[in-house]
Amino acid sequence: MIDEIELAMILYTQGHKIKHDVAHFIKVHQYARLIGKAEHLEEREQFILEVAAICHDIACPLCREKYGHCEGDLQEKEGPALVKEFLKDFNLDRGIIERAAYLVGHHHTYDQVDGLDYQILLEADFLVNGDESNLTKEAIEKMKKNVFKTKTGMKYLETLFLTERRS
Repeated sequence: MIDEIELAMILYTQGHKIKHDVAHFIKVHQYARLIGKAEHLEEREQFILEVAAICHDIACPLCREKYGHCEGDLQEKEGPALVKEFLKDFNLDRGIIERAAYLVGHHHTYDQVDGLDYQILLEADFLVNGDESNLTKEAIEKMKKNVFKTKTGMKYLETLFLTERRS
């Protein structure tokens, strides 16, 4: 069903940044999937994590149209209702939809983490945002210290951003 949700999200995505938005959520989904599996999430929690990762920026097109930008607080404000509406036609129990909507509504809030699924979504989104935004090494170090908690997320962060490579 994850593939069906991902395809539906691709079709749902609209606006002038469609290619960026689709590529972004696919990358976040893949990191979330990999980290979740490596951190041994139970099957239901893994499923919820992947659904939330696919839908995490669902509010971006709406926010761009409504506010002119899609800052994190606006995504968190607008996202949960959109997730609930988007997922209603899938055969999912209410608990899955509610938790996915909650995660989407908090994916830019770093001080209220209440589960490993939430933690992994933050880490996966940051890995992609860090690459797309060309963040400084100092900003990456700060996130490593203040946000990253999973062994797998830390390993990816260090490998992608903090390890010196020889050409």
